[in-house]
Amino acid sequence: MSDIQMEYTNKEPKKTFPTFVFNRIEFSGSLGDLGTLLPITIAMIVLNGLDATNVMVTVGLFYIVAGLYFKVPVSVQPMKVIGAYAIAVGLTPNQIISASLWMGLCVLFLGTTGLIHIIAKYTPKSTVRGVQLGVGVVLMMKGLDFMINPDPNLVVQYVGPINTGIILGIVGMAVTLILLENHKIPAAVLVVFGGILLGLFIGRPLKLEKLEIGFHIPRFFPYGIPSLSDLMWVIPVLVVPQMPMTIGNAILSNTDVMHEYFGEQAHRASYRSIANSQGIADIISFMWGGIPMCHGAGGLAAMYRFGARTAGANLMIGGIFVLLGLVFGQSALLILNLLPLSILGVLLAFAGAQLALMIRDLTGRKDLFVALIMLCIALTTNLAAAFICGIIIAYALKSEKINV
Repeated sequence: MSDIQMEYTNKEPKKTFPTFVFNRIEFSGSLGDLGTLLPITIAMIVLNGLDATNVMVTVGLFYIVAGLYFKVPVSVQPMKVIGAYAIAVGLTPNQIISASLWMGLCVLFLGTTGLIHIIAKYTPKSTVRGVQLGVGVVLMMKGLDFMINPDPNLVVQYVGPINTGIILGIVGMAVTLILLENHKIPAAVLVVFGGILLGLFIGRPLKLEKLEIGFHIPRFFPYGIPSLSDLMWVIPVLVVPQMPMTIGNAILSNTDVMHEYFGEQAHRASYRSIANSQGIADIISFMWGGIPMCHGAGGLAAMYRFGARTAGANLMIGGIFVLLGLVFGQSALLILNLLPLSILGVLLAFAGAQLALMIRDLTGRKDLFVALIMLCIALTTNLAAAFICGIIIAYALKSEKINV
């Protein structure tokens, strides 16, 4: 039994759920993960030239396989450091998939050798909570940013002097707050599909003639084999900065959240299995021309907050992505772009709040200090730096000679 499993064995047992449930509540929960996934994924397809069919099919299959294996909801997220840098400087598809290969190999090495359990053993709980707080606040800030800034996909940018995104964001937040615990009208379903409907009326016109309906088959190495220079260049630029964030958020924090939410039902989720899952997925994504992927704790918090309690949520959202890729190919972006950014911002805001609130079990003054310092570092630099500094500070504060 792993350390994380032993830690939660002695806690009050969680309510158990069936392995697979397919209803509107589970479907609502499955949509909660879209807040981070869609903006970065769409941007990497449009700006970096990734193949939409390959990206969506790999994302969808990762959802489905992870759900079938872990038998509880599991999020699928883009690796944010790599994604943000790729979008900002316009990396080529081969550079992006090269990063995916190295991340897959590194994380798989940590999992198969058991080294990830050694890292987890010596990572203080306050540091894990600091990662969750940092990710949660960053998600909330990004959600508000989506609501405040003009949405390029909306034709109607302003209603009088007020940005349309702000109005949609306020309405979306209000509807979500009212319906969050409503099992008859799931909040995420109404907000997301209401947003798509609004996009049809106030967004860019949907040009039906551009919809390439057919059967689009993913290809192996759609951009060719990466060159040696691409493979080596991404190591210091993308892989090294991404690794601490992946270990801290996608493996340690994510495993912690899975056991916090689902208890014994998440018995298959260990640091090793979560690392191996991501490693295998990223190596396959390298061959299929997809994006570097992970299991983000923020995405899982969003899925849970909007109703996901079983692996049925993974199968539903995974099936949607696979169908979009296979049936519409590159033109699937026309459908996805109907969803206003401010609506994705609503999902992000609630996901961030759910994750940030996990620090509520920190009662010690020193532990809270570590989490808050990590938040400041994450907001001023990045989460990877916050994770490393958090470990150093937490060990320094173990000394009785140092007080805060």
